Amino acid sequence: MTLPYENTTAGGKALAELQTLLRGFGCSKFGSMLDDEAGELLVQFEYRGQMVSVKASMKGYAAAWLKEHPYTSRMQKSKAQHEAKAMEVASVAVYSILRDWIKGQITAIQTGVLSFEGAFLGQLLLPSGKTVLEHARLQKILGETA
Repeated sequence: MTLPYENTTAGGKALAELQTLLRGFGCSKFGSMLDDEAGELLVQFEYRGQMVSVKASMKGYAAAWLKEHPYTSRMQKSKAQHEAKAMEVASVAVYSILRDWIKGQITAIQTGVLSFEGAFLGQLLLPSGKTVLEHARLQKILGETA
């Protein structure tokens, strides 16, 4: 079985498309950062004075890819090379996943299916610099999550 987005080649192009999409939606600020150590892609934008911060885990995607494509000794590469391939696939896929997820949220807002706050509640930045989701987890408002 193929993992969604594992064959995408968009990568940075997806990020440029996302920036265009957010500008068209009325966002006044946009930025992205790749954290290689944490294995995360961070996208931030501002909409009508409200900052949004979305983190996507490349390590999470790579783990899913490795589950779909487990290493075997019959492969003509080392386990480390196979794991590096998983991160390579993830580093491209995550851009497209974020682009499509944010596009879906914006479409839901524009069509009245969701409010802006309803679509991005967990990713809204609080004055503390934490997202609503991070704050809720720190305060143990939510139950245990996987």
